[in-house]
Amino acid sequence: MEILGFLIIGAISGWLAGQITRGRGFGLIGDMLLGIIGSFIGGYLFSLLGLQAYGLVGSLVTATLGAALLLWISSWFSSRNQMA
Repeated sequence: MEILGFLIIGAISGWLAGQITRGRGFGLIGDMLLGIIGSFIGGYLFSLLGLQAYGLVGSLVTATLGAALLLWISSWFSSRNQMA
């Protein structure tokens, strides 16, 4: 059951990050992958800052911030490649 919750949080956070940074997502599978990777990035960054997130909302915020950061970095590299 934990895996299902992890996938649901990943899908929601990936979709939210897509809405925040680009205005659209990458479809269900892409959003889930983005959210899952973002949750690891967000958790790592939170631990570096000495922050902890608890519960469903905390996990969602952590994953969404990590996914948004991942999208921002990828769009930054993408725009640099188009300029060259």
